[in-house]
Amino acid sequence: MDTPEESGNTDYLENITIPSALITKSFGDKLKKSIDNGDMVNVNLDWTESLPHPDERVEYEFWTNSNDECGPKCDSQIDFVKSFKGAAQVLEKKGYTQFTPHYITWYCPDSFILSKQCKSQCINHGRYCAPDPEQDFSKGYDGKDVVVQNLRQVCVYKVAKENGKPWLWWDYVTDFAIRCPMKEKKYTKECADSVIKSLGLDHKAIDKCIGDPDTDKENPVLKTEQDAQIGKGSRGDVTILPTLVINNRQYRGKLDKGAVLKAICAGFRETTEPAVCLSEDIQTNECLENNGGCWQDKAANITACKDTFRGRVCECPVVKGVKFIGDGYTHCEASGSGRCEINNGGCWKETRHGRTYSACTNDGCKCPDGFKGDGVHKCEDIDECKERTACQCKECKCKNTWGSYECGCSGSLLYMKEHDTCISKSAATEVGWSFLWVIFFGLVAAGIAGYAVYKYRIRRYMDSEIRAIMAQYMPLDNQGGVPNHSHHIEM
Repeated sequence: MDTPEESGNTDYLENITIPSALITKSFGDKLKKSIDNGDMVNVNLDWTESLPHPDERVEYEFWTNSNDECGPKCDSQIDFVKSFKGAAQVLEKKGYTQFTPHYITWYCPDSFILSKQCKSQCINHGRYCAPDPEQDFSKGYDGKDVVVQNLRQVCVYKVAKENGKPWLWWDYVTDFAIRCPMKEKKYTKECADSVIKSLGLDHKAIDKCIGDPDTDKENPVLKTEQDAQIGKGSRGDVTILPTLVINNRQYRGKLDKGAVLKAICAGFRETTEPAVCLSEDIQTNECLENNGGCWQDKAANITACKDTFRGRVCECPVVKGVKFIGDGYTHCEASGSGRCEINNGGCWKETRHGRTYSACTNDGCKCPDGFKGDGVHKCEDIDECKERTACQCKECKCKNTWGSYECGCSGSLLYMKEHDTCISKSAATEVGWSFLWVIFFGLVAAGIAGYAVYKYRIRRYMDSEIRAIMAQYMPLDNQGGVPNHSHHIEM
């Protein structure tokens, strides 16, 4: 039942729904004896007397792992963290509980430190190890990658606790599982740092806490974790994952929100339990603080944070029919034809002297003609006069305007923008009339020439027709050698 995936009986795990508890053999023998005697035996499973409750605060710890590729067990861990996060943070913020996360590691024997297995699964020269996620040392991530990420999660908790916000651990672990999964090859420091940044934590302090994984000396954080695995008092050694310990007693039950919340509530002294223990469930709006670590545009009052029953999700919104796209954590941007209607598509826009220019286009942010810049934060006017891109003829007088320019000519000259030159107004008029007269006389000449050609061709045609008719009845001067075809009749 502890590791059903190893025996091939994973399918049966979901079918186990009955409550269970561990009892002493002597008590079990009494129950069997009563049943054999035909007595009515009624057994109630009640947490209220199973946990010590010395004060008004419950201390609990959760032994877990950052590895997300270990099958059903890893899936159940992250599902529990996601669902229990809201309740855990409410209890922690109000001082009802004190939560501590822990991670299991082991050491590599001295004689195997230089082996391939220890080098790929351990850090600090074999002192802290974790199993290979794929059980294959030649591909994917190694066990040492898991150890480093486990160490980072411990340090996130320590730094957050020093800043008075230990509950941020739940946000970090949830977001890391969503944004940095192994199967997408994002199980990296860079991805982890982006999550840390979104939560407003100091990643330099966390890096300092992590230290150097390659150094040949103990890591104080992981050394403390290994010491904590050893059982003390009524709590036994922690040997399997996940393990939940409440008021120094190992929790034996289903790892889901409802069951764990009831177990924690049983750790409060009677009449001191918080209101959440007396209600059916917990509802919290996690978008109210730091916008849940999600993207937001305060100017347009748009946010990617959506409060849900189990916590919050960072998902780019749809506003007035315009869909925003992005990861929801660090950026969201409007897309489609209507993007410029929402906060001008996040692009630059400015109005001066009654004239408005915008860098928003359907394809993105691009400064309009007459401006230069990134199109997002700024677009600066181009001084066409200074940069000598227009109005540069000898007689031209250039004046720069916002987004454009004005060009004039000295004296009575006229500016022609198409040719960037100045010409005389009278010359322009004379040239214009001369051009019209040339066209007129050209048309007249073409008409006369056409008519002459027409008359000449008609005359030639008529002459040839008359000559052909006359040639049939009498010889012509140029047909002296042609015999006479007239006939005579002898009487």
